[in-house]
Amino acid sequence: MCGLSGFLSSGPASREAMQATLGCMIESLHHRGPDASGFWIDEGIALGHRRLSILDLSEAGAQPMHSACGQFVIAFNGEIYNHLDLRRDLATAGAAPDWRGHSDTETLLAGIAQWGLDETLRRAAGMFALALWDRRERRLSLARDRIGEKPLYWGWAGRALVFGSELKALRQYPEFPRDICRQALALYLSFAYVPAPRSIHPGVYKLEPGCILTVEDGALPAPPARPLRPGESHGTLSIRRYWSLNGMIEAGHQNPVMSDAEALTEVETTLRAAVGRQMLADVPLGAFLSGGIDSSLIVALMQEQSDRAVQTFTVGFENPAFDESPHAAAVARHLGTDHSTLIVTESEARAVIPHLPDLYDEPFGDSSQIPTHLVCRAARARVTVALSGDAGDEIFGGYNRYFWGPRIWNRLHWMPVKVRQAIGSAVASVPVPVWDKIGALAGGGVSRPGDKAHKLAEGLREVGTLHDLYRSLVSAWPGERLVLGLDGAPGNILDDPLPGALMDDPVGRMMAQDMRSYLPDDILCKVDRAAMGVSLETRVPFLDPEVLALSARLPAHMKIRDGQGKWALRQMLYRHVPRALIERPKTGFSIPVGDWLRGPLREWAENLLSPSALARDGLLDPAPIRQAWVEHLSGRRDWTHRLWIILMFMAWRERTA
Repeated sequence: MCGLSGFLSSGPASREAMQATLGCMIESLHHRGPDASGFWIDEGIALGHRRLSILDLSEAGAQPMHSACGQFVIAFNGEIYNHLDLRRDLATAGAAPDWRGHSDTETLLAGIAQWGLDETLRRAAGMFALALWDRRERRLSLARDRIGEKPLYWGWAGRALVFGSELKALRQYPEFPRDICRQALALYLSFAYVPAPRSIHPGVYKLEPGCILTVEDGALPAPPARPLRPGESHGTLSIRRYWSLNGMIEAGHQNPVMSDAEALTEVETTLRAAVGRQMLADVPLGAFLSGGIDSSLIVALMQEQSDRAVQTFTVGFENPAFDESPHAAAVARHLGTDHSTLIVTESEARAVIPHLPDLYDEPFGDSSQIPTHLVCRAARARVTVALSGDAGDEIFGGYNRYFWGPRIWNRLHWMPVKVRQAIGSAVASVPVPVWDKIGALAGGGVSRPGDKAHKLAEGLREVGTLHDLYRSLVSAWPGERLVLGLDGAPGNILDDPLPGALMDDPVGRMMAQDMRSYLPDDILCKVDRAAMGVSLETRVPFLDPEVLALSARLPAHMKIRDGQGKWALRQMLYRHVPRALIERPKTGFSIPVGDWLRGPLREWAENLLSPSALARDGLLDPAPIRQAWVEHLSGRRDWTHRLWIILMFMAWRERTA
């Protein structure tokens, strides 16, 4: 894992000036690559790299790296897990160079020289972001992995196109725009993250997953008036897809798995192979273990393929209501791993909060960022690479909304709007504590049923389609109403067409929406920043291309069955771990932030949420925020999620203004 940055400039600049600017940009990414740094500069183009050595620790793996033919220069962040297979393919084609080392970056360059960039990335199984300069054609290409495990920002700063792994690197470039994109802010308030392709700054964007951006002839056009989407061009700049989520889903539906037995055999075979590929490293390797289905399955498959005890890591909390570490320890004992549990006090967890604006570099409002960073810090004390169970929910059907969202919609969609609104009002009239008691009596493992019932009530008053219901379930604030001076509701990636194969599959539609927005821009972003902040590489076997393709072939009933998600994964895990160690209500990776806001964090929050602070930039309407704050302090409502989103924006703005 590494960090990259650079720029393509149309203005005059000396090599010394370019080197000084590039040096500041890559130094800001030191945490992503503490082992070494490198840069390459030519007329108008600069590539920089920070290295965290994982494969080929020698100088043969240093970057930026030149292809053997001399045509290409690359700065690469990530891992290509099947790069040894690619080397064999190159040898078979008679195109293998005299290898200088055994890094995957060198393999990637040789593939690009032989097959071209698009075909090489389609063949590659990995996580990555890269910047490639074609010296002969004077062409800059930026590319990102299929689902978006690795970040890549790009945009304009004066007369230059700047790019990098994090916004903090781009901010080092003179003339970088530091004002706030109101459309991005409205989306952030809705989702707790800024969805691609926007970033929080105007004219600066996230490259969408599975895409390649190119600038031809080293010539920069003027900045476009809106975000450029895949399939569009603007002067010499264009964006195209080399891989399509919709295409993968369509292909899966044309070749479905036909039986339960076939599903379980293929899932185990495919996931075991993916885990084996991702265990390749020249440095110490371990795994996160929460004791839930996904992480337990990944660890079980690791231990099965390891000749020594796998190092596993869990963070626990002194508050037993939020401490799942005993469950993880029980799974670890059964599997025979070398397990470490870090028990964190509440004060130690709160000590992370002041660092979050720098760590996440852009407003980010998922409070599980705190325990995620803590477990990454614990793992980094012993290993350099850690595998995780992330993405199991999104691709195998794990979230509660997948089964009760469509169920509710099927019961209500035929009703006239006024009837749905009346039902919503009736649900909202029942106090949150009463719904909590009803939920506890009914069972089902749904956390905070009262707040979720009221959230559903809000949605029933406004939704007209299943898509509207999904948006209401995943949204916190009505962001377009909260941001002042907003010119119309901002569009986003969730408005893109879904595959026709999902027309009659409401669960599949929700999962596809999560895969193209919530997964890359919340879950994967959270883990990337939390881990790279302590120079830890994380890997996600569930996002292996073959695992993804197989998940698209599984019908809905092989993912969700008998009111439970991840049916196929559960059956597979029971072969390795007793059911009794796994089956318990899903709680998520949570901490008592809501209680902290009423107690030890109250003064900090009050300062950030004061009417004068909220009104300072003329960006936000203070009235609904203050109302939520008062209601939360009184205990009438739990507005933790909404308030944390605002607090993280205000803390970030205070740090970067």
